[in-house]
Amino acid sequence: MPSGLLLAGEDVTLRDREEVRNRLPDILGRALARSWLDPDFEQYFSIDPLGALEDGGVHLPQTMFIEVTKSVADRPKIVVYERQEGSKFKSRVLYLQLVMVAGK
Repeated sequence: MPSGLLLAGEDVTLRDREEVRNRLPDILGRALARSWLDPDFEQYFSIDPLGALEDGGVHLPQTMFIEVTKSVADRPKIVVYERQEGSKFKSRVLYLQLVMVAGK
């Protein structure tokens, strides 16, 4: 497990769906940037994104979970889901995938 750096600049607890939607995309962007530079963090984040976020000082509601997928040719895709207690169904809270843009 790589040593932790605070991904939000401070210890942060996101308490509800709205806070997650508003604040987590920037934090996940930082996590992806760190993944490009730190292969150990990339592996950890892809296997246990919630654990990597918690080690980076970011805490989500217990109803939230994250899936990270990456094929060989694709950039990572991150989907944050919410599952209410006692329910088998999950709802997508947000989706993040970096795209490459070239300009002249």
